[in-house]
Amino acid sequence: MAVFAYRFPVDALVHAFKYGGDLAVGSMLGQALGAAVTERADLIIPMPLARKRLRERGFNQARELARSVGSLTGIPVAADICRKVVETQPQAALPWQKRARNVRGAFVCDADLSHKKVAVIDDVMTTGATLNELAKNLRRAGAVEVSGWIVARTLKQDSGFRVKDSGFSRNNVT
Repeated sequence: MAVFAYRFPVDALVHAFKYGGDLAVGSMLGQALGAAVTERADLIIPMPLARKRLRERGFNQARELARSVGSLTGIPVAADICRKVVETQPQAALPWQKRARNVRGAFVCDADLSHKKVAVIDDVMTTGATLNELAKNLRRAGAVEVSGWIVARTLKQDSGFRVKDSGFSRNNVT
């Protein structure tokens, strides 16, 4: 589930949050995501960030979003049970067809998630390669269901992907 299409003005807001460190914008985006949640999960897991990228940025944007969503929904956030153990190239720098290979084997999950419905939170989804790779690890750890709760989704023409109507973007896709 994605709240917004990744285009103006949402792309500029995500950029200000993720690369400019504007945590107030991140809080607003997290609140919009939390307000859009209609399904139930037992646990929220923010998309892990590699150590190097965390040092460069100073925060994990998915973790900040997860805090807001957890606060609004009452669903516990488990920020430290999954780790990104491989320093990968930034997905945004790669062509779509190379993204799955780039993140293969990048995640480790240390918890027993038996019988849990898990929601993974992230800021932007383009191909879904990163979410799919983490979901494989969550399923191996016992999760019975893994959902992606995303702020913004990059859409290809006629992709068929549903973006919730938030009323925020001029051209919401349904």
